[in-house]
Amino acid sequence: MSKLNMDVILRQAPVIPVVTLERAEDAVPLGRALVAGGLPVIEITLRTEAALAAASALRKEVPEALVGLGTLVHSSQLEAVIRSDATFVVSPGATPALISAMQEQTSLAWLPAAATASEVMVLRDAGFSAVKFFPAEASGGVAWLKAVRPVFPDVTFCPTGGIDATRASNYLALPNVGCVGGSWVAPSELIRAGAWDEVEKRARVATRTGN
Repeated sequence: MSKLNMDVILRQAPVIPVVTLERAEDAVPLGRALVAGGLPVIEITLRTEAALAAASALRKEVPEALVGLGTLVHSSQLEAVIRSDATFVVSPGATPALISAMQEQTSLAWLPAAATASEVMVLRDAGFSAVKFFPAEASGGVAWLKAVRPVFPDVTFCPTGGIDATRASNYLALPNVGCVGGSWVAPSELIRAGAWDEVEKRARVATRTGN
């Protein structure tokens, strides 16, 4: 699998649904609902034992989806993530060891997170121009992104953390924001209920966010 450019992935849709799956069998119907609603980029959190199997199933059965695995915090997780055939991986921050590991591997795009200008500088110097701004609302939100745009004109941000359907449009109006991440499109209660029609409906609304 060739590595996709993370900047390109962030421009595929205005919202990346961040989902937590307790059952791997929910991945395929969930993915189909999100893709049908116009949101092909999906982040599955590594918070459950079902996450890796869910990513593998989604990649196999819904090939038009761009599947990411989130909450990568240590390079020791990489081998399992790569075996899942995920397209990209997301981290809540970036350690020197993780930066080095992600520079060396050739199959996964990486979306590391930063919450300060210094952290963005470290990532940019390491060759990463797509950055997750996390936790967005707690770290200055829209005002912070406006302030750093003249300093980092070549960085594309994906704000995540505390963003909902109401706040999303304010972020998406910014030229340095490629998309936002959030769980409101496919919250756990809808996934548990198998409410795929509602998920697709929310995805269609989210697709129009910021337009």
